[in-house]
Formats: sequence, C-alpha cells, structure tokens
Amino acid sequence: MIHLKNVSKIYSNGTEALKNISLDIEQGEFVFIVGASGAGKSTFLKLLIHEEKANFGKIKVNGYDLMKIRNRKIPYLRRTMGIVFQDFRLIDKMNVYDNIAFAMRAIGSPEKAIKKRVQYVIDMVGLKGKEKCRPNELSGGEQQRVSLARALVNNPEMIIADEPTGNIDPKMSFEIMKKLVEINKRGTTVIIVTHEHELVKEFGGRIIMINGGEIERDEKLPTKYHPADITDSEPSYSE
Repeated sequence: MIHLKNVSKIYSNGTEALKNISLDIEQGEFVFIVGASGAGKSTFLKLLIHEEKANFGKIKVNGYDLMKIRNRKIPYLRRTMGIVFQDFRLIDKMNVYDNIAFAMRAIGSPEKAIKKRVQYVIDMVGLKGKEKCRPNELSGGEQQRVSLARALVNNPEMIIADEPTGNIDPKMSFEIMKKLVEINKRGTTVIIVTHEHELVKEFGGRIIMINGGEIERDEKLPTKYHPADITDSEPSYSE
C-alpha cells in the first residue's frame, strides 16, 4: 500500500527534511508517526499526499508511483485516502451535512448516494442530530468529528490523520482515537501523525519514530484498546 525506498527530501533552502528513509506500510495497518517538531513528520505526510515531491528515491502509494505521477492523476490518488487535519478545515458557511457531502459532490456522486452515505458516517462518528449545525455552533471535538466524517465519506483505502487531537481536550482526544481504531478494525489503513506520546502508549500499534529526518525506531506495541466486534456492514452508495 505504501512503499518508500531510499527517499530523501531537500528543500530549496538546503534543509534536508528526510534522509534516505525506507519503509513499507501494509493494507489494514494502524500506524503512529511520531517525533519532535521539525523531525520530518510533516514532510513525510506531504510526500504521501503529493503536496511535496521527493528529490531522490522511490515512493508508491495505493498503486501510484509518486515519482512519475502526472498532475492529472493526483486527484485520483487523493481519492484513495481521507485526510483529517489538525485545524479541521471546515467550510464556515456550510452546515455539518453539507461539509461532509461536499467531498462526495466534488467527485460527482449522485445525490441519492450522497444522502445515504453522509447520514451513515454522521451516525458512525456520533453526530446524529447535528446535521444542520454550522461549524461555529460546534465544540472543537465535534468539529474534529465532522473532519473525520468528511475523510471517511468516500470510503477511502487509507485515513491519514495529521495531529488529529492537537486542538481538542484530552477526553475528546481519547474519543477521536477510539473512532480511528474502530475504523481500522473495519479494514481501513490508519496513519496518525502525532507528538502526543501518551496517546501512543495508550493505544499501541505500529510506532515509527522520525528523528532528524531519519527513522530512529520502528516497532509494534500491544494494542490496549479493543473495540467491540464490529458486525454492521457499510452501505453501498455507488448506485
């Protein structure tokens, strides 16, 4: 699903953000990317979503060769992933429903399918009853749930969460993390970029530590949170 081989990223000012890193992340993994500020975490994320291009090495994500990808193919790459941002990036003039539906409308999904899928993910993230609320009427934790629902709505192969608990309180941080674990248990690859080591210790999984642009540690810790068996299937929304 993700393959990096001898990847380096050097910015125009001479900063070597990533230095000859190699790793593989398989489908269905639950992965934390950790490290201090400036360690290279954000650059790593930007390479995966092709906001930045590596100077050297090989990168493949969800079947796309990111060293050779044409500009017209980049939107298709990004449709295979859902991105949860630290600052939410919601559209202020839209309510909860439309903020989430926007991601499906952008790829031309029919309204019947949108209605079915959007309500499903709203219920999944615990926002039932908030459909008509604007972002400024929600708490920080609720806004992050909207961001998560929007990332999920196109049923991506992978969720990338960039500091998803950075702007919310500890209790809500735990709830967002639980949702991400539950999503992973449904088969979606989850990659979380974070500096919050307590959450990493609490939830476990694969831990990749980046330090000075290099992978300092790559190990698996026991998973402490085990959601109840998930038996409900996701609805088809392709009609």
